[in-house]
Amino acid sequence: MRRAVLAVVTLACVLVVAGCTTSVDGTPVAAASPAHDRQLVVDYFKELNAAAAEGPSTQRQFLQRSQHPDFTNELCDLGDLTLNVDPAMSTLRMDPDWVPPGEGKGATHPRGEVYVLGVSVSIRQDGALLGSQIGSQRVVILDGKAYGFAPCPTGG
Repeated sequence: MRRAVLAVVTLACVLVVAGCTTSVDGTPVAAASPAHDRQLVVDYFKELNAAAAEGPSTQRQFLQRSQHPDFTNELCDLGDLTLNVDPAMSTLRMDPDWVPPGEGKGATHPRGEVYVLGVSVSIRQDGALLGSQIGSQRVVILDGKAYGFAPCPTGG
């Protein structure tokens, strides 16, 4: 008798659960995690440097494609320069209060998770090293993709 009651209760639970399921179109995407975001940042810099290795035009295309979507009108032309960026991943941290410089009073935080990290930037022209600089760079993770803010040469 106990087995019969248990079987009926189990069957009822299965039917209730089956009746409550729904189908959702699309492909499931894992929720962001610090490790996932970190890998997106690593990949961003790998792609940036691979584009630089192919030349100014390819790097320009990468910078346009990876510019944060809310700031696509703020691209700078690097001309025939390329940038190689060596990120210090151990310095990666969230920067929730950052707003892009030059946005003026009332500037808003970019959509997404803003990260900041130390970087070493080498500036090249026709393969020759023109200079290098150490500074900070922001990368934003938005909708599972890493975006940056194209650098502008000093005075540009």
